[in-house]
Amino acid sequence: MKKKILVTLLIIFIVFLALEACGFYLSRHGNALTDSRKTADAKSAPELRKKSDAMKRKIANLAPKGTYLVIDTAKNRIYVRNGNNTLKEIVVSTGSGSILKDPAGNRQWIFDTPRGERSVQLKKTNPVWTKPDWAFIEEGETVPKNFRDRLEEGVLGDYALDLGDGYMIHGTLYTRLLGRNVTHGCVRVGDKDLKELYSNIPVGTKVLIF
Repeated sequence: MKKKILVTLLIIFIVFLALEACGFYLSRHGNALTDSRKTADAKSAPELRKKSDAMKRKIANLAPKGTYLVIDTAKNRIYVRNGNNTLKEIVVSTGSGSILKDPAGNRQWIFDTPRGERSVQLKKTNPVWTKPDWAFIEEGETVPKNFRDRLEEGVLGDYALDLGDGYMIHGTLYTRLLGRNVTHGCVRVGDKDLKELYSNIPVGTKVLIF
C-alpha cells in the first residue's frame, strides 16, 4: 500500500517538474517570439506604405487629364472629377439589368448601362427620343414602319449628353426613382443637375462607367 502511495507521489512530482520546466521555457522564449514578431511588423509597415503609395500613383496616372465623369451603376451616382478630386456627386438612375424577349422572333434586349470608357459625343437641347423596336414591344404595340411614328418629345428632359450607341445622360419624368436601377440603359438625371452637367461638361469629355 505504501509502495503504491510512493509511486503515485513520484508521478505527481515528475508531472509538476515538467509543468514548471514548460512554464520557464515559455517565459523565456515567449517574449523573444513576441519581440521578433513586433520587429517584423515594424519592418513590414513602411514597406506596405511604400507599395500602397506606389499603387496610388499608378491609379492616379491612369485617370484622364482634366475634368471627366465617373458613373457608378451599383450606387447610381455620377461623380464629376478632376484628376483625383471629386467636384460633384449626383444621384442618378442607371440600367435595370432586366431582359426583354421578342415574342415574335429570336431577339432579346438586356437593359443594362454599358461598362467601360466612353466620351460625350454630342450635346442636345430639347432632345427627341427615337423609340427603338423594344419600346413598342415592351408596351405590346406594333413596331411602326414610318420613322416619324418613332419620335417622341418631352420624355428626355431639357438636355442630353450623347454617349453613342443610343446611350445618353438625359432628364427624367420620374425623379422619385432617382437612385435606383430602373432605366433601359441610359443614365437619368434630375433637372437641376442635368442643366449643370450640360453647362459645364464639354463634348469630348471622358466618361468612365463601372
